[in-house]
Amino acid sequence: MLDRFERALVAANRWLLILLLLAMACVVFANVVLRYTTGDSLVWAEEVARHLMIWGTFLGAGLVLRFGGHVAIDNLHHSVALAAARAIRAVVAAGIGIFCLVMAWFSVQYVWATRFQTTPATDIPFAWIYAAMPAGFALMFVHLLFMARGYVRDGSFVASDEMDAESAASL
Repeated sequence: MLDRFERALVAANRWLLILLLLAMACVVFANVVLRYTTGDSLVWAEEVARHLMIWGTFLGAGLVLRFGGHVAIDNLHHSVALAAARAIRAVVAAGIGIFCLVMAWFSVQYVWATRFQTTPATDIPFAWIYAAMPAGFALMFVHLLFMARGYVRDGSFVASDEMDAESAASL
């Protein structure tokens, strides 16, 4: 059951990122075409593309963590005994988990504080854009929970036929 939930979460996360990137590419492409063919551009295009990029960044960070695509310095735990390496990786995983939870908590407060401010071109409340932060950090924490056991035990990340660390980092 948990394995099925994990596969569904990864698939939903991946497809949401694909849709966000597609929407961002379409908005930017349409704006460029309009600018060069008519001399006018969409007033809201840059703003919407920026907001889609913000959402894509925060929603993609969990997948990148899951497959080992974030920058890491792993010399220390590769050069010590197995028990010490596992302890180091456990501290790293716990630190990342605490960081995600703390950032999710403070970003919820930030979203709440900006709920009455609106964007200039689209008049969307900034809270909708900044909601990417708590969503992204919570999602990263969930992805961490799914991959932490293998990381602490073996120093390995989740393996997938469709995704590896290099592909995840390029998201």
